[in-house]
Amino acid sequence: MSYQLLKPAKLPPGTQWKNTTVLERPLSYMLKRSRRKSIGLRISDEGLILTAPHWATSQHIQQALDTKATWIFSKLEERLKRLQQQAMSHTVWQEGGQLPYLGVTITLQLNPLLKQSVYAGELNQPSHEDRLCLHLPPDADSQRIQDLCHSWLQQQAKRDFAIRLSYFLEKSGYQTRFNQWRLGSPAKRWGSCSSQGNIMLNWRLIHFAPAIIDYVIAHEVAHLKEMNHSPAFWQEVERLLPTFYTARQQLKQFDPASLPLFE
Repeated sequence: MSYQLLKPAKLPPGTQWKNTTVLERPLSYMLKRSRRKSIGLRISDEGLILTAPHWATSQHIQQALDTKATWIFSKLEERLKRLQQQAMSHTVWQEGGQLPYLGVTITLQLNPLLKQSVYAGELNQPSHEDRLCLHLPPDADSQRIQDLCHSWLQQQAKRDFAIRLSYFLEKSGYQTRFNQWRLGSPAKRWGSCSSQGNIMLNWRLIHFAPAIIDYVIAHEVAHLKEMNHSPAFWQEVERLLPTFYTARQQLKQFDPASLPLFE
């Protein structure tokens, strides 16, 4: 499979587009120079980003790519499957790009005349015809678009999760055991609940249908009673959300790092 991807219409500031060959396979990547002491690699929705110190030569960079070739191609395979699964594409962070929100795919629209982001549709019942209108010019670089999407999605997550958390806390009767909650973005967890009654919910859940969000919130609220995953715990989850099993099985297909937004 070729990883010689299309060059974005506008590269992030300070980056260069590079094409090379690794293990006899074409590979495209974005090169960014920095003051770091070693060469670093990461995979974003746009592909491979290589950050190198100013002293690193082309030979040093190629050697790093060759050394990490297995990891690179493995992660790029995962990225491709993820983007296909989420109905995403390499053009997501631009005018007309698509983004999953509450279980449906909405379209991005850029409009410099707007003073703030505007959702064109029903926020609580989104449809595939809905648009997220961002106050950016049509030629805005992908990083600015991504940052603005981050901000908007986190605002929605904070609002929606608070409402659902309040519902399940009232249903559970454990309000006195609950202390506080916050949004988080861990790479390996959808949520957590501490023995002090502090609940964390991964804001990337906002990409999923409400039934999946409800399952994660009910799961963490159940931990206020059972700090384990014993049969008693799952009985409590079922009491709070009788239909939890289907959502649980759907969520098993994903991990937090597999979703469209990374940083």
